[in-house]
Amino acid sequence: MQNGVQIQKPQVEDYVAVMDNLPLTASVKPKQPRRVLVMAHSAGFYHSAIPLIATTVKAMGEKTGAYTTDITYDAADVNTANLAKYDAIVLPDTTQFFLDDPNDAAATQVRKDALMSFVRSGKGFVALHAAGDSYHYPLAVGSPDLKPAWPEFNKMVGGFFKWHWNYPQRVTIKLDDPKNPINKPLRSAYGSEFSIHDEIYTFAPDSFSRKNVHVLTSIDYATMSPADKALEPAATRRTDGDYALSWIHREGKGRVFYEALGHSEHVYAITPVMASVLAGIQYAIGDLPADDSPSQK
Repeated sequence: MQNGVQIQKPQVEDYVAVMDNLPLTASVKPKQPRRVLVMAHSAGFYHSAIPLIATTVKAMGEKTGAYTTDITYDAADVNTANLAKYDAIVLPDTTQFFLDDPNDAAATQVRKDALMSFVRSGKGFVALHAAGDSYHYPLAVGSPDLKPAWPEFNKMVGGFFKWHWNYPQRVTIKLDDPKNPINKPLRSAYGSEFSIHDEIYTFAPDSFSRKNVHVLTSIDYATMSPADKALEPAATRRTDGDYALSWIHREGKGRVFYEALGHSEHVYAITPVMASVLAGIQYAIGDLPADDSPSQK
């Protein structure tokens, strides 16, 4: 953010690192020419990675032929007429009430309705990292009394943020569904688990459930040290030890992919991770079949 305006160009060093490590191929050949909208407007905490994420999503599509991309920083572009041009929408680190027009409640509702109708009609919805930190009360990190501010959206994402381990927290990530094609790049590179440093999100206990989503990856909580576990506020700690990080599910006729990793710019230069994100985008678009049934019945 500079002078109250979102920065729309990534840092050169980050850009070069990403370009040198892009996935080389798509997970599957697209059924037809595909088009993706990256809506990068952020209304809350501004993540410095936003312009890099938008650039990375666009570059992955161009390099692999999976899709073409338009990038906007204007929430007003989320409208029925404009969305009709696209197969999926990607939200990179959109925080708080990112679709709201504070001076026009009617315009805000039109945008919300357009987004939900777009996805439910059979299109794709991709939420990355802080897109999960949107539309909930209160806004303070670690607050114990968490409530949804837009329940339809919160359900579509699959949960909403409550607290995070600070960057550079090291965690071991396990593949909950190793055979899922979205996890194939991770399985090929790492096997059944891998470690990473990032800001690690956790989700409100009553907002996330495996009964609602198909979990792809999660924290191997048993491998965390007692000291690291103790950093999580006791008032909002998950009692089930279930710290999912990525998942997919259906929203009406549409498809949803969420990935919690990606606070730090360096994550976007990790080829297997980004190849998995690319696969998630292709699932959301409708080109990559994947088991999206709930992980828990």
